[in-house]
Amino acid sequence: MFKRIFGKLYVQVLIGVVAGGLLGYFSPALGTDLKPLGDGFIRLIKMVFAPVIFAMVVLGIAKMESMKELGRVGARALIYFEVMSTLALLLGLLVVNLAKPGVGMNIDAASLDTSSIASYTAAAAKSSHSFVDFVLHMVPVSVVDALAKNDILQILVFATLFGIALSHMGRRAKPVVDFLEAFCNSMFIIVGMIMRVAPLAAFGAIAFTVGKYGLGSLVSLGQLMGAMYLTCAVFVFVVLGIVARVSGFSLYKFLRYIKEELFTVLGTSSSESVVPQLMRKLEHAGVSKPVVGLVIPAGVTFNPDGQCIYYTMAAIFIAQATNTPLSMMDQFIVLGVLMLTSKGSAGVTGSGFITLAATLASLGTIPVAGMVLLLGVDRFMSEARSITNTIGNAVGTLAIARWVGALDRERLEHVLNGNSTAAEMQALYEHSEEDEAVPAPLAMVQKASA
Repeated sequence: MFKRIFGKLYVQVLIGVVAGGLLGYFSPALGTDLKPLGDGFIRLIKMVFAPVIFAMVVLGIAKMESMKELGRVGARALIYFEVMSTLALLLGLLVVNLAKPGVGMNIDAASLDTSSIASYTAAAAKSSHSFVDFVLHMVPVSVVDALAKNDILQILVFATLFGIALSHMGRRAKPVVDFLEAFCNSMFIIVGMIMRVAPLAAFGAIAFTVGKYGLGSLVSLGQLMGAMYLTCAVFVFVVLGIVARVSGFSLYKFLRYIKEELFTVLGTSSSESVVPQLMRKLEHAGVSKPVVGLVIPAGVTFNPDGQCIYYTMAAIFIAQATNTPLSMMDQFIVLGVLMLTSKGSAGVTGSGFITLAATLASLGTIPVAGMVLLLGVDRFMSEARSITNTIGNAVGTLAIARWVGALDRERLEHVLNGNSTAAEMQALYEHSEEDEAVPAPLAMVQKASA
C-alpha cells in the first residue's frame, strides 16, 4: 500500500513541492542555493525537446493520408488556437478591470530602479514584433541553428516541409520514416529517465522561489496573484470545461489522467517539461498519432492560454499602479498587439517576461519600468500560466482530433474511466522492448470514430 501510493510520480513531485516550500521558508539561503536543481531539469528537457518535436511533427505529416488532410487539420487547429488565445486575452482584460489590483498604489514610474529588469528589456529590444519580422523569423537561417536555439516556430516550419516531402515520396520514404520512429522512441526512453528526477527538480525550484522572494512578497501583490489564479481557474473549468463537454469527454477525468504532468509543471514552472510525455499520453488515450504530432507542437507556440491571461492582466496592472490613463480603445489596442506578440512565447520561465517587455516597449503608452513591480511575484504566477498552457494545449488537441474525426472515442472513454492496466500506464514512462505498432491511418481512425 505504502509503496503503491508513494511510488507514483505525481505523489513524489507533490512531496518535493511541499518539502521545497518548507526548506525555502525556514532556510532561505539554502533554498536559494538549490536553484540549479530546477534549472538542470529544464535543461535536460530542452536537450530532447527539439529532437522530439521535430521527429513527431515530421512523422505526423508523413503519415497523413493526403496533403488535403494536412491542410484540413492545420487550418482547424489554427482557428481553434486563435479563438482560444483571444478568449484568454479578453478574460484577463475583463478580470483585471473588475478587480483593479493596481489601483491605489500611486507609483511614480520615473522613480523605479530598472536595473533588475535590464536583462529582460535588453532581450526585448533585440526582438521586433512587426508582422513582417514575425513572418521572416519563422524561416530559420539554417536547420542546425533552429535546433540549437530550440526555436519552436522555426523547427515547426522545417519539420512541416520535411514531412510534406516524405509524404510525396511514398514508399521511397519508408527508410527515413522507420529511422525517425526508432529515433523518436529512443528520445522517449531518455524522457523516461529524465522524469525520474522530476521530484528533485520540483524540490529545488520551489525551495529557490520561496527562499529568494519569500512569502512576504506574496502579501504585497497578493491581489494581483489572486486575480491571476482565479482567472486561470475560470478559464480552465468554464471555458475549457465547455470545450471538453462539446467534445464529448469529462474535463475532470482528463485532468486526473494527466495529473503526473500537471504536478511536474507545478514544480518546474515550465510547460515544455512535459510536452514529450503529454504527446505519448494523448496517443494512448486514442488521439491519432499524426494529429498529436502536428497539434501539440503547434499549440505550444500558438495557443499559450495562460500566457495570454498573464499578459493582459500584467499590462493593465502596471498602468493602474503607475496611474497611466488608458481609455477602452487603448486597452483594445493593447489586446490587439498581444494577439500577435503572444504567439511564440511559450515554454520556459522568463519568456513571458521578455515578451511583455517587448510589447510594452512597442506600445509606448504603458511604462516598461513598471515591470519592476512584477519581479517579486512573477515566478509565483508562472505556475498558474504554465499549468493553464498545458491543460489548454492538451484539451485543444482532443477537441481538434474530435473535430477532424481523428479521435477513437471508445478508447478515450476506456482510458479516462481508469480502465487502463497498470502495465499500460507504466509503459508510458518506461521503454518496452517490443516494437510499437504502426498507428492506424487517419482514415481508419475516422471510420472507427464515426
